[in-house]
Amino acid sequence: MTGLREVLRPYVSGGAVPGAVALVARGDRTEAEATGSAGGPGSAPVAQDSLFRIASLTKPLIAAAAMMLIEDGRMAPGDPVKQWLPELASPVVVRTPDAAVDDVVPAARPITVEDLLTFRAGYGFPADFSLPAVVLLHQEAHRHLLAPQQAPLPDAWLADLARIPMLRQPGEAWLYQTCSDILGVLIARAAGRSLPAFLAERLFEPLGMADTGFSVPAADLGRFTTLYRPAPEGGEGGPEPVDPPDGEWSRPPAFPAAGGGLVSTAGDLYAFARMLLAGGTAPGGQRLLSPASVRRMTTDHLTPAQREGGALFLEGQGWGYGGSVDITAAEPWNVPGRYGWVGGTGTAAHIVPSTGLVAILLTQVLMTGPTPSALMRDFWRYAAGF
Repeated sequence: MTGLREVLRPYVSGGAVPGAVALVARGDRTEAEATGSAGGPGSAPVAQDSLFRIASLTKPLIAAAAMMLIEDGRMAPGDPVKQWLPELASPVVVRTPDAAVDDVVPAARPITVEDLLTFRAGYGFPADFSLPAVVLLHQEAHRHLLAPQQAPLPDAWLADLARIPMLRQPGEAWLYQTCSDILGVLIARAAGRSLPAFLAERLFEPLGMADTGFSVPAADLGRFTTLYRPAPEGGEGGPEPVDPPDGEWSRPPAFPAAGGGLVSTAGDLYAFARMLLAGGTAPGGQRLLSPASVRRMTTDHLTPAQREGGALFLEGQGWGYGGSVDITAAEPWNVPGRYGWVGGTGTAAHIVPSTGLVAILLTQVLMTGPTPSALMRDFWRYAAGF
C-alpha cells in the first residue's frame, strides 16, 4: 500500500528537494511524514516540528485576521480603505495595461476592503510581468519577497506603493500578491497595534500556533530549514542554498510581509485548517470567526473573465479571501469548494470543507513559477484518495 513516505521519497532521494514534511487528515485519521534533511548533506533531518518559510500560505491567515476586524465592527467589506490608508485616497491607473507609467487616469472609484480581500484592488501581478507598471511594482514594492530585512517600515512601504500607478481599475481584474501586503498594513492601522502583535493575540495564541511568526527566535534556529533555489536547468548538482537558518528570517523584519513573510510548521497550519473546518471554532471551543465569515473566505468571488485573466496562477479555479477555491474538477484533487493556496518556497495547504480533508506539504526549494511542482501534484493526488 502506498503511503506518504512513498510519495515523498523519490523527490528527496532524487535530489529535487532536500527534505519534506507532509500531513494528510480527515476525521479521526491522520497521516504525517517527515523525510530528508533540513539543509545540505550532513545536516539534521527534518522533523514534524521543523520550521519552514511558508511564503504565500501567509495569505489565508491574513484574510482570517481581516475577517476578525470585520466581525469586531472595526471595518466593513464595502468601506473605502482611505480612512485607514490615506496614501491610497487618490490612486491613479495606467490608461491601458501596456501604457507607460506616466500615462495615467484617476481611479474610477475608491479601493475598498473587499477589493483587497479578493485581490481586485488594481495592484498586483498579471500574466505578463513585462508591462511597465508591473515592472515598477516588482522593483519598488516587492523587494522584500526573499529579503525581509531589506524592506522599509510599513508606513514607508505604503508611501512607496502609492507612487506606483495601478494596473487596472478597482474591482476590474484579479491581480496577484500585492493586495495581501496592503491588507497587512490596513489590519495594523485598524487594530491600533502591529500586525505581528494582532496575529499573535487573536489567531496564533488561541490556536496554539506557537511556532508561527515573521521570524525565528534564536532558541529555535536549530529547527529552521535552509532555503534553496533549484539547480540551473542542465546544471550539475542539486538545489543551491539561498538563505540559511541564521539569515533573513533570524530576526524580526521592519516590514512584516502579509503576502508571504510567515514561518510556521505543519502542526501549526493543521491547527488553522481545523479551525476553518470547524466553522471558525478553535479546538478548545473558543470561537475565532463566525461560520458566515469562514464561508465568505472559502467562497469564490470572481467573475468568469477574472478567473480567465488569472489563469496563470489559478489554473481555471476561483478565489475567495486569501486563497483559491476550486470550482472545476479538472484533476482528481480539484473538489469544488476546496480552499487553500501554494507558497513560492515549495509549500501548499488546502482544506476540503465538504469532506473534512486537510492536506499540508512543506518543502524548502523555491518554485520556478506559478505552476505547482510535480511533487505537489503527486501529493495532492495521494491526498484526494485519503
